[in-house]
Amino acid sequence: MKCIKFNYFFIGLVTLLLASALWPAIPWHTGKQDSLAQIQSRGVLRISTLNSALTYQQVKDQSQGMDYELAKRFADYLGVKLEVTVRPNIKSLFNDLSEQHSDLLAAGLNWDEHRAQEYVAGPAYYSTSQQLVYRVDKPRPKSLNNLQGTLSILDGSTFASTLEAEKANRFPTLHWVTERHLGPQQILREVVEGKIDYTIADSATVEMMQRIYPKLAVAFTVTQEQPVNWYIAGNKSDSLHAAMLDFFSQLNEQGTLARLEEKYLGHSGHFDYVDTRSFLQAVDTRLPTLKPVFEKYAQNFDWQLLAAMAWQESHWDPHATSPTGVRGIMMLTKTTASSLDVSNRLDTEESIRGGSEYLQRLMQRLPSDIPKDERVWFALAAYNIGLAHLMDARQLTVNQGADPNSWSDVKVRLPLLSKKRYYSQTTYGYARGQEAYDYVEKVRKYNLSLVGYLQEMEQLPLDPPHTPSGISTTPVEPQLVMN
Repeated sequence: MKCIKFNYFFIGLVTLLLASALWPAIPWHTGKQDSLAQIQSRGVLRISTLNSALTYQQVKDQSQGMDYELAKRFADYLGVKLEVTVRPNIKSLFNDLSEQHSDLLAAGLNWDEHRAQEYVAGPAYYSTSQQLVYRVDKPRPKSLNNLQGTLSILDGSTFASTLEAEKANRFPTLHWVTERHLGPQQILREVVEGKIDYTIADSATVEMMQRIYPKLAVAFTVTQEQPVNWYIAGNKSDSLHAAMLDFFSQLNEQGTLARLEEKYLGHSGHFDYVDTRSFLQAVDTRLPTLKPVFEKYAQNFDWQLLAAMAWQESHWDPHATSPTGVRGIMMLTKTTASSLDVSNRLDTEESIRGGSEYLQRLMQRLPSDIPKDERVWFALAAYNIGLAHLMDARQLTVNQGADPNSWSDVKVRLPLLSKKRYYSQTTYGYARGQEAYDYVEKVRKYNLSLVGYLQEMEQLPLDPPHTPSGISTTPVEPQLVMN
């Protein structure tokens, strides 16, 4: 998936101008009890969302997701608590707004002209395209006029507008059915299970679900990139909308929005079906014996990340050896192993302990001004290329006027370390920077696959028919997130 890289300065400028224009007429400025005043009087911002790795999910009793993190920051900005309600499908989200059960929808929803007639969209924070999806072992259709089966779409989605336009302009015989009780992840799983022939989904969700279900395949892209926005009720929009404009403007200025985009979308890209399938097969067959060791030695990071790192290093082979002399499941050099008191690099437990401790040491040696949620990516790069070369990449980032504490800025400079024009400017010289870049991106993808796959498998036996794991078909009780 390719996300539009927004010009954050331009967006911030436009946002400020809009906010300034709206300010004199806004009730939150005059003190009138409007939607924003009600939220502040209540002391709670109520959002409705969908359960997914990109929007909102619970992992080990911790809330995660790009929309959740943005909403939590927005609640802090307003000086209130956050209440999260998870709904099973898109239709029920908009019902919450219409029935005043929610103040805003934060669920990775695309902008749509029909929605804009009734609801008000906030600023765009990333973008997606619409893709036709099918199961990889079925015939691949070349167009919407070439479908050999039933096309199903989500009720309340923007996909209906797309198909109506295609039917009117190009394919008069095109038809589809609407699934009224499924969510975005559920309908993709039904495609994988063969219950649905085709569906249309947004590229961000497809990208994530392919890491869990590699049989999910993209036939073709139906639309160009479209902005993703929050939504609020149209009849109470002014003050809350102005607050959102100012909030997103601040996020742009602070670089927070760019960091969240990197965190949740920055590792997206080419999907390798064979590689992902091989990894998930190993998760089923080889990980169960290794999991207790990863859990034992994971320190200030999740054990799944340590496992993903080990897979990238050795494919979980305790006897792996490279031509350069690194060995073991964590592929430690002899010098590094000695510094970590690892006497036998081919011993699984010793190697995992040593690799975990070494990664932790690297994290501790990083500059303190690197954001907490990005430190591990810098440390992983240093694990592969060495801390000295990573520091060279940070200096190149400074030289080019970018932020050395932003992983999205630094990672694109890593490949420059192998080009004489650039490494001649550095302290430690030539390094295989492209390998370090690829290393971190692959570890992130394996980690995404592992976390999502294990969550699906844990819930699978409990699923009733037509319901994928981890997603309820009934409204979830609101969860109050304390500041």
